[in-house]
Amino acid sequence: MRFLRVAGLAAATAAALALVALWVLGRGAGGTFDSDTLRPVPYPRAPRLLGEQLAAQEFAAENLGGAAANKQILFGDLHVHTTISFDAFMLNLPMLGGQGAATPADACDFARHCAGLDFWSINDHASNILPRDWQNSIEAVRQCNALAGSADDPDMVTFLGWEWTQAGATPEDHYGHKNVVLLETDPARVPMRPIAAGAGGTAANPPATLARGLLALGGARYRDLALRWTALSDIDSCPPGDVHDLGPRCREIAATPAELFAKLDQWSQPALVIPHGTAWGIYTPPSSSWDKQLRGAMHDPTRQRLIEVYSGHGSTEVYRDWRPVEVDDAGVAQCPPVRADYLPMCRRAGEIIFERCVAEGIVQEECAARAAEATRNAAAAGSFPHVTVAGATGADWRDAGQCRDCGQPAFKYRPAGSAQYIAALGDFSDGAAPRRFRMGFIASSDIHSARPGTGYKELRRLSESPPRRPPSGGGAVAAFFMGEPEEPSARSRTYDEAAVMLSGIQRFENERTRSFLYTGGLVAVHSEGRGRERIWDALQRREVYGTSGPRILLWFDLLAGEAEHPMGSEVRIDAAPVLRVRAAGSFEQIPGCPNETVESLGADRVAALCGDECYRPSRFRRKIERIEVVRIRPQIRADENVARLIDDPWRVFECEDDGNGCAATFVDDELPELGRDALYYARVFETPSATVNGDPLGCRRDAAGACVEVELCGSSGECLAPYSQRAWSSPIFVDYASSPRVAE
Repeated sequence: MRFLRVAGLAAATAAALALVALWVLGRGAGGTFDSDTLRPVPYPRAPRLLGEQLAAQEFAAENLGGAAANKQILFGDLHVHTTISFDAFMLNLPMLGGQGAATPADACDFARHCAGLDFWSINDHASNILPRDWQNSIEAVRQCNALAGSADDPDMVTFLGWEWTQAGATPEDHYGHKNVVLLETDPARVPMRPIAAGAGGTAANPPATLARGLLALGGARYRDLALRWTALSDIDSCPPGDVHDLGPRCREIAATPAELFAKLDQWSQPALVIPHGTAWGIYTPPSSSWDKQLRGAMHDPTRQRLIEVYSGHGSTEVYRDWRPVEVDDAGVAQCPPVRADYLPMCRRAGEIIFERCVAEGIVQEECAARAAEATRNAAAAGSFPHVTVAGATGADWRDAGQCRDCGQPAFKYRPAGSAQYIAALGDFSDGAAPRRFRMGFIASSDIHSARPGTGYKELRRLSESPPRRPPSGGGAVAAFFMGEPEEPSARSRTYDEAAVMLSGIQRFENERTRSFLYTGGLVAVHSEGRGRERIWDALQRREVYGTSGPRILLWFDLLAGEAEHPMGSEVRIDAAPVLRVRAAGSFEQIPGCPNETVESLGADRVAALCGDECYRPSRFRRKIERIEVVRIRPQIRADENVARLIDDPWRVFECEDDGNGCAATFVDDELPELGRDALYYARVFETPSATVNGDPLGCRRDAAGACVEVELCGSSGECLAPYSQRAWSSPIFVDYASSPRVAE
C-alpha cells in the first residue's frame, strides 16, 4: 500500500514538474529574438559594379537625347519585412518549408550584395515590433549604413521605418495599410516607438501557455515562437498623452490616419507615409472606398506624397467601374450582376451551390432557391464570401472576384481603392477650391523574408510566394494554418455560422491567393546624388517611378519653352501641354552571382541568402514594346462619374526598339478646349518574358469568354507565364490657368 502511495506521489510530482516545464517553455524559455542578430557582413558593394551601373545608365540616357544629365536613376525597395513581423515569422516556420529567422541584418546583406540596390527601408508591422526589436532595428540600420562609405556617395542607403497595418471590419472604419519611412536614423531623433494601428491581433492573442509549451517541444524555432508570442501578449497599449511622455515599453496606437499624422506631428521628424495594397481585397471590405480619406485630417499632403501601385501582392493601378457588391438605400449589400469583364464572388457562390444541388438529384426549383440564398449570404459576408460555401476549392471559384484585364492584379480587386480612382477624386468641402490627392507612383516588394528587391530574376523561390510544402502534423500551428477539412455541402451558410466552425486563417482564401503573388517591384528615383538627403529630396518632390521588378529606365517630362518639368511636378499653364516620354529596357540577366558577391558573402551564404542568384546584368537590354500614356481629369464636381474622367490608355506609341530604347513627344490639344485640370502619367512595357504568375489563374475560357477551368499556382513549381514587365511614371499634375486653384 505504501508502495502505491509512494508511486502515486512520484507520478503526481512528475506530472507537476512536467506541467511546470511546459509552462516555462510556453513562456519562451530557450527561445531567442530574431532581431538580436545585428551585424551584416563587413563589406560594401564592389566599386566595379557601381561604376558599370552608372556608365550603362549614362550611355542609355545619351542615346535618348541626354536625358537628365545632372541626375542618375537609383533603384530601391521601400517595403521590406523581416521575421519581426509575425506573419513573416509564421510563414518562415520549418513546418512550412520556411528558411527560419530572416533578420534586419539579412535584409541589409541581401539588398546590398544579392539585389544590388541603391536604397531600401525596413517596414515591419508596428503592432508586432517589441521595444527590443525597435532598438535592434535602429542599430541594424545604423550598422548597415556604417558600411556604405562616404555619406555623400554611399554604396547603399538604408532607411528606418515601419508599417501601420489597419483593416476595418466595415467600409466606414477601413483605412488600409501605410508604410512610414523616416529620414533620420539617429536614436536620439527617431520616434521612441513605432506607431501601430491596433493591439496586435493574432500575434498578441496566443494559445494558452501550456499549448505554447507543447509546441516548443518541436524544436528551437518553436521555442522562438513561444518567446515571441509571450512577449507580444505582455505588452500593454500606451495611455493617452503626448508621445514623448509615454515611455518606451508600451504599444503606441493610432486608430485612424488622422491620429497617425497627429502623432508624427508630435515627433516632429521628417517622415513619408506611403499607402499600399489599396485595392487588395483580402482585407478590404468590398464596398470600401478611398473618398473618406481625402477629408480633413485624414490626409496629410506633406507626408502622404507617394502611393505604392505595385508590389509582390500585385498591381493596384487601374480603375474599373464594377463593384464586388452594391449597397442599397437601406445599407444592405446586394450582389451585382455578372458582366463580361467581371464575375462577382457572390454570383459564383450561387452557381456552386446550384451545381452541387442538381448533382444530388434535387429538383431545380429548390436548387434555384438555395442558389439565391447562397448569393445573399456571400454578398453579406464582407471580405470573406468564400467561407459561406463549405468545402469549396480554389478551382471551384475559378476567376470570381478577380480583375480579368489588369495584368498582375491584386487579389480580389477593389476598384475604389485603385491609384487611378484615388487620383481622380475631388473633395469639395472647402467650396470653390477642390482638394485632391497628389501622390507619386512607386512600386516595392512587400517581401516577407528580409529580401529587398527580389524582382531582378523571375524565380519563385525569391518571390512573395515561394514553393512551400503544405502544413503537416498536429498542434497549435498546424491548426492555425489548416483547421479541419470541410466536406462540400449543397446548402450555403452565413458568415457568422462559418466563423464558429473555422479556425486560424481558414477564414482567408489561401489557395487562390498563391496565384496572385509575384516577385515584387522596385521604386526608382531621379536623384542628384547617391546620398540620403538627395534620395529623400527626390522622394519628396515625387520625381519617382515604379517598376514590376526589372530596372527599366524611364523619363517623363512636360516641356514648356526652355523649361523641362519632370514626373511628379505641378505645373500651371494656359496652353496645350507638350509631353515627352523616354524609356530603355532592363538588362537581360546572367545566371548566378558576380564574383565580388561570392567574395563578400562566401559561397555558403550566397546559396542560403541569395539562392545562388543575384542581380547580374548582361550587356543586352530587353526591348521596349510600347508606351502608353494615361490622362485623368480630376473631379470638378462631386457627382462626376470617375470612370468617364480616366482615359486609359489616352495615347499609345508602338516602339521599334533597336536596343537603345524608345521615345515619344506629343501634345494634348484638347486641354484648352476642356478648360480643366489634368494629370498624365506614362506606362511602358517590355517585350513579354516568362514571369512568375504572369497569367495568375491560367483560365481556360469558353466561347463566351467565361472562365471554366483554372490552373492554380500550387505549393510547388515555378508558375511561369508570358508577361510584359512594365514601369509606371509618377503623374505630372497640370493645373489649367482658368481652373480654380487646388487646395492642399
